[in-house]
Amino acid sequence: MPEPRTGPLSHIRVLDLGRIMAAPWATQMLADLGADVIKVERPGAGDDTRSWGPPFLNDRDGNPTREAGYYLSVNRGKRSLALDIGSPEGQAIVRKLAETADIVIENFKVGALGRYGLDAASLRAINPRLIYCSVTGFGQDGPRAEQAAYDFAIQAMGGLMSVTGERDGMPGGGPQKVGVPIVDLMTGMYAAVAILAALAKRSETGEGDTIDLAMLDVSAAFLANQAMNHLVSGKVPVRGGNRHPNIQPQDVFACADGHFVLAVGNDGQFATLCRVLGREEWASDARFATNAARVRANAELTVLLTAEFARFAKDEIVAALEKAGVPAAPINTVPQLFEDAQLRHREMLRDLPHPLSGTVPQVVSPMRFANAPLRFDHAPPLLGQHSHEVLAEIGITQAERAALANRGII
Repeated sequence: MPEPRTGPLSHIRVLDLGRIMAAPWATQMLADLGADVIKVERPGAGDDTRSWGPPFLNDRDGNPTREAGYYLSVNRGKRSLALDIGSPEGQAIVRKLAETADIVIENFKVGALGRYGLDAASLRAINPRLIYCSVTGFGQDGPRAEQAAYDFAIQAMGGLMSVTGERDGMPGGGPQKVGVPIVDLMTGMYAAVAILAALAKRSETGEGDTIDLAMLDVSAAFLANQAMNHLVSGKVPVRGGNRHPNIQPQDVFACADGHFVLAVGNDGQFATLCRVLGREEWASDARFATNAARVRANAELTVLLTAEFARFAKDEIVAALEKAGVPAAPINTVPQLFEDAQLRHREMLRDLPHPLSGTVPQVVSPMRFANAPLRFDHAPPLLGQHSHEVLAEIGITQAERAALANRGII
């Protein structure tokens, strides 16, 4: 039996048929919250992301393993079952697991699992309490439903790259993707929220639900203020570099020895900024006195601020603004982030036991619960690490498991 779990979802079992990033990101969050997540993977190869390297995790002797950093970022806390779901025996095992699961999540192409009798209708007929979440590029219906999709393509199609990057005509101008697979990550977040809502509803009705989540829909949804700016004005949002389209001054500014971010959020903070710079008169200047005025006069204000900040060292101006209560920040590299005193205090980076390397670093969940504390005991699993354990739990004997292994089904 699996070890006892803590966290608010310690009573929940998840059958994870997801691959790559979006669905596994959702199930990693559920695992962090205490759910028993059984990750079903192809025998021999496993999740595609296992091979998405280098970098790969090194073993105790410093030799690279098959565990890619990409895979390790999104599969913490799960149990791995190597299983050929294309075989009748594999399909029967999935159906057996679904009998007692609370949640199934998958991101196969539309209709693929239906050919195996593992679609939402088939599994929910077995277990009406089951919550079945499908994650696809374009949803279960519509003219693009059968098309495959990757994060990069959806960042382009979904409008995000039209508002991300430096302005056209400027050095480095042109469309840019976000530096992490943001559509995958946000789709995983929406999937987790939808699943938790379905769990809450099930506690009232006793019935599960079927969730249809599309990456393109998600991309449209989190355009947020950029989408609404267009809808209320009729203007097409454009790339503006680091400048905020609605709040000023918010931008990256150069100092004598580097760059920093200024994120003024209201008129009071702007007046404080002016005092720090010794330019109190700007706060009452009609061009800059209100946020709306500053947005309209952004070009003039940027020239003035750029000249002032050039007089300061980066750390000096950030410290002065922080002390005064004006939001400002250094632009950290990833290593600098993990050296930040606040992040270290919050223990966001932890080392988990790992069978090959001894330990593996993990950036853990940011969620904190007073009454159901989260534990981070289980590293991302090796391929098939828990196959025999999981199959024994559903009554498959050692001899039967050996026969399945000999045939390459597990």
